[in-house]
Amino acid sequence: MSRKSISRVGVDTGGTFTDFVVIRDGNVEIFKELSTPQKPEEAILKGIARTGGSSVSEVIHGSTVATNALLERKGARTALLTTAGFEDVLVIGRQTRRELYNIFVTRPDPLVPDKLRMGVRERTLYDGSIEIPLDHDHLQTLISHLRSENVESIAVSLLYSFANNENENAVLSALEPMRVPVSLSSRILPEYREYERTSTTVINAYLAPLMSRYLRHLTERLSNRSLTVMQSNGGTVHAGTAADAPVKTILSGPAGGVVGAFHVAQLCGYPRIITFDMGGTSTDVSLCDGEIKVTHEGQVDAMPIGIPMMDIHTVGAGGGSIAELDAGGALKVGPESAGADPGPICYGKGNRLTVTDANVILGRLLPRFFLGGTMPLAKEPIEPALRMLGWTKQWKSFEELAQGVVDVVNNNMEQAIRLISVERGYDPRDFTLFCFGGAGGLHAAHLAQALGMRRVIVPQFPGALSALGLLLADVRKDYSRTILVNAQGSDAQVKAVFRDLHSVGIAELQAEGFKKNEIDRIDSLDLRYRGQSYELTVPLEASFIEKFHKAHERRYGYANRGREVELVNVRTTFLGRTAKPKFTKGVKQRTRPEPVEQQMCWIDRHLVRTAIYDRATLGNGNVIKGPAIIGEYSSTTLVPPNFRCLVDPFLNLVLESN
Repeated sequence: MSRKSISRVGVDTGGTFTDFVVIRDGNVEIFKELSTPQKPEEAILKGIARTGGSSVSEVIHGSTVATNALLERKGARTALLTTAGFEDVLVIGRQTRRELYNIFVTRPDPLVPDKLRMGVRERTLYDGSIEIPLDHDHLQTLISHLRSENVESIAVSLLYSFANNENENAVLSALEPMRVPVSLSSRILPEYREYERTSTTVINAYLAPLMSRYLRHLTERLSNRSLTVMQSNGGTVHAGTAADAPVKTILSGPAGGVVGAFHVAQLCGYPRIITFDMGGTSTDVSLCDGEIKVTHEGQVDAMPIGIPMMDIHTVGAGGGSIAELDAGGALKVGPESAGADPGPICYGKGNRLTVTDANVILGRLLPRFFLGGTMPLAKEPIEPALRMLGWTKQWKSFEELAQGVVDVVNNNMEQAIRLISVERGYDPRDFTLFCFGGAGGLHAAHLAQALGMRRVIVPQFPGALSALGLLLADVRKDYSRTILVNAQGSDAQVKAVFRDLHSVGIAELQAEGFKKNEIDRIDSLDLRYRGQSYELTVPLEASFIEKFHKAHERRYGYANRGREVELVNVRTTFLGRTAKPKFTKGVKQRTRPEPVEQQMCWIDRHLVRTAIYDRATLGNGNVIKGPAIIGEYSSTTLVPPNFRCLVDPFLNLVLESN
């Protein structure tokens, strides 16, 4: 193979492994490196060197740096400048309570401490008119205080700045001599709702210095290679743009998986899927009903984020999730994970039981396939570790304990899928479960069975599909503006706003090198009934009001067609189409697949003789009846006794119950 044929590499950084996808001579190659959480770039550079990457021109990166910094509270010392009287909006938030019947519930501390939340004397009204001009002398007093506090980043969120950003721009000019990153709400999220807008802007400011340093350092060490970063909306941007708006990369890694799953599912004729991505530290699920769903109401650690992001729900359930006993002696799994270091017990360094260890005990995870046999995977250290934990008295056997761990983690993931389907008016039985992630194949069939889903798809390279999705993603930029008008009779105003947003979008994508015929645009509107507090997004077309009524009926069970509809936000999305890997059909196989061995495995609490197959030997049209285990480099798929597995023309594994 010619190393000169490499041009783009997808890199997805996870909690346990960093995944690489390389397109070489038109063929897809994947491999993994153990993640280096303290210095994520080390695993990336090691993997790039492993490609022989002198000819790599672009690295597309799914990053967890912003997410981890936010969850672990390791961001910058941040200050907030807001309109006087609104300094505590981050603390007050909304009246809704996360746990209605928990009288001891607490909210996380705000990212900006009390003494760094300061009020600017100014007032812009809802229509954009300025009632109180900016007090420049008072602003200089606040700036002197910021200097004395050694702040590293500043968020500016003034009331109604989405209607008129004059005062925010003036504050930015006054802050320039401080030479620290400044995030303006009128640029990060020019929409109404001061709490969500302020929260999003503060998160961006909190992450900006760290993300900027990380991306600058990685860019320098990648030499002359271009670095592109996946955003939460499923599109990519250049590293410089991501450094300025790190809040848009919160779901960077999981977004790549949904993009990859949706692309493959559409290609293979499965328009309605629920993606199931079970990795080392977490499970991410998303419902795609003919399209990838994007929400503007995301949250991370109870902090709202108003920028467009994929509608992905995450639970702390992965291969590395730790099993332990709670205060009442009940078995719980996650959200804490063993990560890459020390990792599960079977990796050789860990000492706490994980889901991966449970699958090893049950005989479902095979050392010969795990990372191509290059990484040791041993059952022997697990049982002594469990005896030291004092668990031997609570279960009749280690296998019973392991099955309990699998049952608990399956239940956690089942609830996550019900949340994004049943609780939103969708019947999961109408969808195909699209399974990927290194650990997903061992749990997918039982999850589908519990949910009444008829089919499971396990694509090629399931353990690296998120990295493959990075190579399938387009460059994407989202723009929005709040207008708050009656949806009927607002054509002229809406057209004027779209005209402004379109000119910005086209200019920015052309500046990145895209020609007009490589740019697509999607326009949409946020609508609600007059008097409602929240809105639904519908595409801009002649019948958009009727589309809203139907969307409202699906979501809430009714529509009120005689009620006035209010247009809240105007949105437009620009896509710069990128070159993508090609997927070809495999040649129809006429011979029956032969197992590489037979071994005893625990499935559904029974010890059964199970056929073991090497996925590399399977071809289009092959059929395998359960019980069976299909092993490969990046994942393992369990076919229970009541399932059969068909290999489709694109070499996906299609599991269906008998």
